[in-house]
Amino acid sequence: MAPLVAMTCAGFSGYAVLLTVAPLWAVEGGATTAGAGLVNGVLLLFTVLTQLLVPGALRRFGWGPVLAGGLLLLGVPGALLTLGNELEVVLGLSAVRGVGFGVLTVAGSAAVAALVGAPRIGEAIGAYGLAVAVPNLLLLPAGPWIAESVGWWVAFAVSALPVAGIPAALRLATALRSSAPDLHPGTDEPPDPYDSASAAYVRLLRPMLLLLAVTLAGGAVITFTPQMVDSPSVAAGGLFLMGLTAALSRWRVGALADRHGAERFILPLVPLTGAGMALVAWSVADTDGLRVGSFLAAMLLVGLCYGSLQNLTLVVAFASVSRRHHNRASAVWNVGFDAGTALGSVAVGVIAEASSFATAFLVAGGLAVATLPLAVRRRSLVRQ
Repeated sequence: MAPLVAMTCAGFSGYAVLLTVAPLWAVEGGATTAGAGLVNGVLLLFTVLTQLLVPGALRRFGWGPVLAGGLLLLGVPGALLTLGNELEVVLGLSAVRGVGFGVLTVAGSAAVAALVGAPRIGEAIGAYGLAVAVPNLLLLPAGPWIAESVGWWVAFAVSALPVAGIPAALRLATALRSSAPDLHPGTDEPPDPYDSASAAYVRLLRPMLLLLAVTLAGGAVITFTPQMVDSPSVAAGGLFLMGLTAALSRWRVGALADRHGAERFILPLVPLTGAGMALVAWSVADTDGLRVGSFLAAMLLVGLCYGSLQNLTLVVAFASVSRRHHNRASAVWNVGFDAGTALGSVAVGVIAEASSFATAFLVAGGLAVATLPLAVRRRSLVRQ
């Protein structure tokens, strides 16, 4: 777990700092709100497309080369943003970063399932989630301040940190060669149709959609807070509170899931996501200015749901399929995470351009609440 945590911290540091900075860099170059939303949308589109190919790449090339290549693709393009802030340049480099990020995300969560047994999987996911969340906690709110107060080049230099995670990735690869199951069983499927790949994908659809809805909401808040909040200090404070709550909840809810089961915590968190987004919308709807107190409270609530549901849906995804399909569970879960974040960036940007941020956030909250039927606990049909 130690090299996994080190690699994850380095990789997500480079990802997090540009999640808010890259759209602002495009705005500096003349992009509209919708254009700025496309920056993270393109990043995550290429992330999702790559995630579908990672299991096969790991089988063909091995953990070490794939992880090292992914970290290079994630870290190097950020430094190249100094070449220009035209939207085409930013989008092109975001696409390359998306390929690297797709490798990091699928391999990271798959490694957790390969390294840790089922009785403590929630706790292990929590530790992995903390390694993901801490860079987001520190660098999401700090990124715009670093870029605008210290220098854009400093933010771009920080975005190259994934390269520093390559030694840890190679140590992790050594450990996984003997312990990780084949991440892509290929055509050697068992005759039992119950345990087929298609049946596994059907069972994984529910946790993926639950995750997609909450990451759509959270991704929208993360992307557009620096643009919709006039005060940089309030924007940074709100993002910090959201990141802190998300980090702590994603870390600690795993142990609770191991003791009491993940399902019982999912049902209340879905409507709470909608309530948090409605509160964000109300906070930014006043034409006289931001309602600061309610905005900060909303960021805490959204962060709680955002972090907790990330952990719980991954636990449910691994529990929904047999161990031989944990590779698919990792890929499908990550597709849900990043597809939701991309949709939150693009769709909310388009809606906000046509109407207002308040309307856009209400729509995002409504989509989260629409998944409430999926949050009802289902009897597990999995034969381990």
